Amino acid sequence: MGESYRVVVASEGTETELSVAAGTTLRDALLAAECSPYGRLSERANCGGRGLCATCGVRLADDVAPDHWHDRLADRFGYPRLSCQVTVDRDMRVELLDDKLVWGGRES
Repeated sequence: MGESYRVVVASEGTETELSVAAGTTLRDALLAAECSPYGRLSERANCGGRGLCATCGVRLADDVAPDHWHDRLADRFGYPRLSCQVTVDRDMRVELLDDKLVWGGRES
């Protein structure tokens, strides 16, 4: 059996703990656990995890270095990170955006 990591998902005042296989994209892990990173409008209209539409944004509590161009900009300017561009390679904590319509807002 392969290595797995603990991913804690915070959403709407609750926390869900997932065991995620190493190398899985965060977006895929969240969707498999029915913890969608999408807002209600982007749930069906998205790019399918290719890093193009920027609608699967989440906040990462841990220091996960960005390696996708959008994630580098998001990290720099305080926007949510794209869950489709984060590979689970360590234990992490993720915060879903409760009030997201399409894109997540900047941190205040």
